[in-house]
Amino acid sequence: MANIKWNLTSEDLVKESEAMMAETKILYDKVGHMDKDKVSIDNLLQPLSDNECEYDSAQNIICFFQHVSPDKDLRKTSCDVEHKFSDFDVEMSMRQDIFDNIVALDKKLANKDNMEHEMKRYLDRLIKIGKRNGLHLSKDKQDELKIIKKRMNELCIDFSQNLNEDVTILEYTKEELDGLPDDFLECLEQTDSGKYKVTLKYPHYNPIMKKAKNPETRKTMEIAFNSRCLKTNLPILEELITLRQREASILGFPNHVSYVTELRMAKNYETVRDFLARLVEQLRPAYDTEFKTLKDFKAKELKAMGKPVPDPLTIDNWDLRYYANMVEEENYAVDHQKVKQYFPLNKVTAGLFNIYQILLGLKFNKVGEATSVWQQDVETYSVKDAKTDELIGYFYLDLYPRDGKYAHAACFGLKPSCLLPAQAGKDGKRQLAVAAMVANFTRGCNTSGDGPTSPLLTHDEVTTYFHEFGHVMHDLCAQSRLAHFSGTSVERDFVETPSQMLENWCWEAESLKLMSGHHKDGSPIPEDLLQKLIKSRKANIAIMTMRQLYLATFDHLIHTKAGKVDILSILDTVSKDIMKIPVTQGTNMAASFGHLAGGYDGQYYSYMWSERFCMDMFESRFLKEGIMNPKTGMDYRMDILHKGGSEDAVDMLKKFLGREPSDDAFLHFLGIKTKH
Repeated sequence: MANIKWNLTSEDLVKESEAMMAETKILYDKVGHMDKDKVSIDNLLQPLSDNECEYDSAQNIICFFQHVSPDKDLRKTSCDVEHKFSDFDVEMSMRQDIFDNIVALDKKLANKDNMEHEMKRYLDRLIKIGKRNGLHLSKDKQDELKIIKKRMNELCIDFSQNLNEDVTILEYTKEELDGLPDDFLECLEQTDSGKYKVTLKYPHYNPIMKKAKNPETRKTMEIAFNSRCLKTNLPILEELITLRQREASILGFPNHVSYVTELRMAKNYETVRDFLARLVEQLRPAYDTEFKTLKDFKAKELKAMGKPVPDPLTIDNWDLRYYANMVEEENYAVDHQKVKQYFPLNKVTAGLFNIYQILLGLKFNKVGEATSVWQQDVETYSVKDAKTDELIGYFYLDLYPRDGKYAHAACFGLKPSCLLPAQAGKDGKRQLAVAAMVANFTRGCNTSGDGPTSPLLTHDEVTTYFHEFGHVMHDLCAQSRLAHFSGTSVERDFVETPSQMLENWCWEAESLKLMSGHHKDGSPIPEDLLQKLIKSRKANIAIMTMRQLYLATFDHLIHTKAGKVDILSILDTVSKDIMKIPVTQGTNMAASFGHLAGGYDGQYYSYMWSERFCMDMFESRFLKEGIMNPKTGMDYRMDILHKGGSEDAVDMLKKFLGREPSDDAFLHFLGIKTKH
């Protein structure tokens, strides 16, 4: 088993967190008070690294409860404890005595060529982090930075918790939900007056925005969705932006994006700015064409309903997904209601497991009972190397929405894979990695008794499954020596690359056949429906890509502008400039843009940046050598996943590709012509 206790009480969380912080404090005091002349790798770097392994594991697990526990009190305690952890982390990260000893060790090791690679990288990283914490600055600047960092951590935790705890319910009549399939309506709770109760979770929000014929229904849904936590989170975001600006200024950076990109592949904000602007310009012709198609479909529908077509005809935010879905169904003849009949969750899971096991040379086995997890639907699996039968770690699957649960889809690393402190040599015993995939897939209900026994997934959900499980595999397959470089601890603008690359398997006939089968008899997806689905990948591709560029540009601008930032004004301007759609009056999606407080601040460009590399890897290796080729898959595991963050991303890419990375495959995928 994963050897994690999930039956903890609030008192247990407090007690364990206090014990872990006390142990860490003792260790930091010991290495911090050491004579500078006596510092060494063994008595300074190794103890600090060992502590990261134990401390990070404890903190990750305790703080995870706030995202998944069915117990509201336990979620609150976990959140409260994370605040304490955050304050403690700031205090420890700004220990002048430890930083001075690290610098002393660096000077002492005049020739570091013979240092073990990860230890050298760790030493260099600690010095850079120390300077990014202002430990080379005056005491008054350090004190101000400490206050700023603690406040920012507090605000980020509150921002995320507010979103998790949102339980907004909307009520609609059956007529107002015209266009939604019967199996969707059957699963909704009803009021005493017969109205249907709808949440703002994705299994409700996405189908309504795509299928509800009544524009007022879509409008009220869109307004509610993009007004979540408006009163609580907008002031938080405004304060966060101001604090981030001040932190960057103290540390000598022109803006927050410059600060965060120093440790990223992009290296500076100008590179990000130019990348986003260039891609928007390159996509503009295709976007304009697709946007006109949406308008044509809207005009056609209005005429069919006997309604006048306004001039000028506009596309509103509540129209975008609806008409994009119509384009997909009519121009590409994809009936998504039929498609999902072939994607029951149990079949998708079995196929996904099979694909990942073949490609990465792994074996998955279900283990444990419901009592050993935090909620009865959660499943636990062990992961072994298929060739050596060596146990690598464990992962959890928590796939359905519930009140108070993390509202999106994500992988949470719970235990890093690293050498355990007691055996710190190269041949030491390894801590097993543990990760959890959390999602909010449509559960289904089968009220009639003759429906599917397993929930049916939309193809979008299948793609999300592959993406997030890719992060799980990154956490499990990485075998770094130090916890600091474990799993997904790579540059933030590379971390999405491995998972985005694996989304391609959701669009190839060979792999789709392995993960699909009709829920009644297991019959394969008909060839014509399969080919239509594959071709539909290019449906609305410019619109969907431009939407990501809109979000990335908005994030970039609010984190590069000087002075007080008018969030709504910038959001509206960027939306009009890039999407040609104004922000809906009364809304401000920034208040529910979880990435802005979840580690992607100034870095949302990472999704588009990563797409360049994922398409390069897929097209140049897997498409040429076979998407189910175990040799190519093992190269991918060893060159990309295995190393974690122990090497620069660009070096890992060059090793796997056998050359410098190229944008050509990515631009070709988007339909953008290259010069060669």
